[in-house]
Amino acid sequence: STCAPPPATALAATGLVALVAGAASRSSRQRRGDTRPSTGRRKTLVAGRSVQASAVAASSAPSSTASPSSTPSEGRATPPPSDLLLRVAQSGSSGAFAERTPVWLMRQAGRYMRAFREYSERFPFRQRSETPSIATELSLQCHRQYGMDGVIFFSDILTPLPAMGIEFDVVRGRGPLVHGDLGRCLEDRLAVRDGLSAITEIEDWGEFEATHGFIRETLEALRRETEGACTLLGFVGAPWTLAAYAVEGGSTRDATSTKRLMYQRPEILEEFLRRLTVSIAQYAIFQANSGAQCIQIFDSWAHHLTPEQWLQFCVPYVKSLVEMLRAACPDVPVIYFANGGSAFLPLQVDELAGVVDVLSIDQHMCMADARHIVDGSGLVLQGNVDPYVLRYGDEALVRDTVRRTIDDAGGPGRHIMNLGHGVLQGTPEENVSFFVEEAQMYSQV
Repeated sequence: STCAPPPATALAATGLVALVAGAASRSSRQRRGDTRPSTGRRKTLVAGRSVQASAVAASSAPSSTASPSSTPSEGRATPPPSDLLLRVAQSGSSGAFAERTPVWLMRQAGRYMRAFREYSERFPFRQRSETPSIATELSLQCHRQYGMDGVIFFSDILTPLPAMGIEFDVVRGRGPLVHGDLGRCLEDRLAVRDGLSAITEIEDWGEFEATHGFIRETLEALRRETEGACTLLGFVGAPWTLAAYAVEGGSTRDATSTKRLMYQRPEILEEFLRRLTVSIAQYAIFQANSGAQCIQIFDSWAHHLTPEQWLQFCVPYVKSLVEMLRAACPDVPVIYFANGGSAFLPLQVDELAGVVDVLSIDQHMCMADARHIVDGSGLVLQGNVDPYVLRYGDEALVRDTVRRTIDDAGGPGRHIMNLGHGVLQGTPEENVSFFVEEAQMYSQV
């Protein structure tokens, strides 16, 4: 299979097996306490009690060792309870709130970390994401260093496409490239029922074992490492976002080819969306059956759509995807993130209340306004700090923004702290540390 990880002999030739083994052997040491020096005064939560405490502010800079097997000499354990993120994600219908606010970050396994770059600068994306030992290590680096309440496995929303007959690559400096010129020949590809040019509909999650066994291996390894420590998240791309990526052949400013289909040949786009929906639902089930405890749906290209287009080309397929996932895995909560969707958050609430558990919102809306919009809907909010606060802000700004966001969400334990988008490349590692720590320790009297 084109998705299979490189053979062990090839990895041995690069020395990668030994490098990854060094980091993996230390994973059992990640639950020690945070003993770094403190400065400043603020409200924190310690062992479930609101107390006056010092702010932990020591540097979390990575080790200067150049080997990819290195880990920081200092790490931060996730404070209990270990199932906090999972419980908050499931809390909407009950209205209950938790002891504190759980936190994780979109793109928390990324190039802002020196330890991550030691891999990304040496090995191509698909080798990293499709080799379980590497993907496991890259998923855990940030958790060992910062102690988030959730670990999301290192992969890409395009990863399931080869199982459907759509090949892709991620080129350094250019980003994702989807092969096949679907902007020109999608109709012909959909008409082919078998053979190499067919776009296959994956109707059973077990079919992913043959092409994507590396996903199962990665998630199983991560579940062993995170059990009793934090929640393990899986993720998929929403059908609209994957369709647009495939038709455009990669990133685009305005999704011109896909919009041409929307207006001139909507039946072609809708058939592609239908096949993607079935296949991605099975991929989500495959992740849940491999150990993922929560699934986030990324609608990264929702910002290309008007609210009316979102209703037609996103909503029916997201609902169908979640319905299939619920039928197979009723206890797995679902988070939906529409990039740019804060512009039509009331519409999201109307359409997705009772469908998904959590709405993740971008930074272009006040959290307090979002809370009022979702009030009474049974939906939990996630978000929504501007990633540039972490990229360019100082410690005081990062901590203050976290506190204000928690307050605007209704107080500690009422939502899931995250960014409004992914961590930006170049973000100082210590700012991620301040962000996570403040979210976990902040409380109110």
